[in-house]
Amino acid sequence: MASRLPELVGQSTSQRLTRTVVVLFVAALVAGFAQFGAVASLNDVARHFGHVVDTSHSLKNAVGLSGSILGFGMAVLRLASLGALPLTSLADRWGRLRVLRDTIIVGLLVTAMAALSPSYWFFVVSFAIARPLLSAASTLVQVITVEISSTARRVHRLVVMAAGAGIGAGLSAVLHGVIRGPNSFRWLFAVAVVPALIIPRLLRAVPEPRHHSADSPMAKLGSIPAHLRGRLAIVAIIAFAVGMITGPANGFAFVYGEGVLRISPHTVAGVVVLSALSGLGGLLLGRRLAHTIGRRGTVAIGALTLAVTSTYAYSGGRTSFILGYFVGVGAAGLLAPAASALSTEIFPHTFRATSAGWVVVAGVLGATAGLSIFGLVGDAVGGVGTSSLRDPALITFLPLLPTLLLLKRLPESRGVELV
Repeated sequence: MASRLPELVGQSTSQRLTRTVVVLFVAALVAGFAQFGAVASLNDVARHFGHVVDTSHSLKNAVGLSGSILGFGMAVLRLASLGALPLTSLADRWGRLRVLRDTIIVGLLVTAMAALSPSYWFFVVSFAIARPLLSAASTLVQVITVEISSTARRVHRLVVMAAGAGIGAGLSAVLHGVIRGPNSFRWLFAVAVVPALIIPRLLRAVPEPRHHSADSPMAKLGSIPAHLRGRLAIVAIIAFAVGMITGPANGFAFVYGEGVLRISPHTVAGVVVLSALSGLGGLLLGRRLAHTIGRRGTVAIGALTLAVTSTYAYSGGRTSFILGYFVGVGAAGLLAPAASALSTEIFPHTFRATSAGWVVVAGVLGATAGLSIFGLVGDAVGGVGTSSLRDPALITFLPLLPTLLLLKRLPESRGVELV
């Protein structure tokens, strides 16, 4: 039996449904903004708490902190996202909306607290506390979007949510370029207080998705039935492989662009703004492909393209970086809606948030491993130049791509009704 849409749809109140989608879009934007602040400001944070000497001997001299310290710090942030699993699992017990509201508000407030950082590791710990909360909020936005949408509109609305997260990340990068000064990163973090005050009122417009079966078993915290574990394991392996790419590709982009290539923050901000066009193109193409060739094929194309373009971005000078970043954003946009749809549509309502939490865990572990390997190889290679991060990219991004063949073992969820 297909799952029912929320009562607001049954009431034929299209304006309320539209308002719900808009609020979820804002929630995705806010969560994306807060999470990307650590990445956008990383070069400023490294220079503020480290010691810049010159650009001729090592990555540490160029940006202030060594690649291994930067990579380990970013890995800690990613690893902290493991806390998103119990938080999203609670949504299968307490309801989606309650957990979404609490996680996004607390996550924003802790992000703002990072503005007071007296050291690099305080900055890391602050974002490590905020990251699982914001990751859970982002995941629940996707889960709620899937559950309030018809089969025909599901991917379209997931595209909207992915666009919201991308716009939020881009806004963080733009503000990073606009707000300059020795403590510019502090002002960027402090801005998170503003949406923390606004979002509770907005979330009142979001209904709690209801399932057709009132007597369905309640999920145990983090537990998945045995017959779904094989399917979940495949999705998790794919998420791990993608995380190996996206972790370093995002985490080191600003350090490489500003610290190594010496591209001005204003120029980097401009690149981020322009990349919104490729991101939008990727989202639209991803929506089309998800409806034509299916979710699995779209995920495979997006992941392969992301790996190649991210490697290219770290393999040359400014032109390679800008072009690779630009196309890579488009590839991420192509990948996001299909991956979100596939990882939620193939699981039942009573375990959907929990399974989504496990997918987050797999992505976190992949990103953590990727960041650690990338930073260690970057230090081992030695020297700072336009191609200094090419070997770390090759070693980190490419080896796990064959795991995408496992997509063939997952059911194609295009056109399925939720259960």
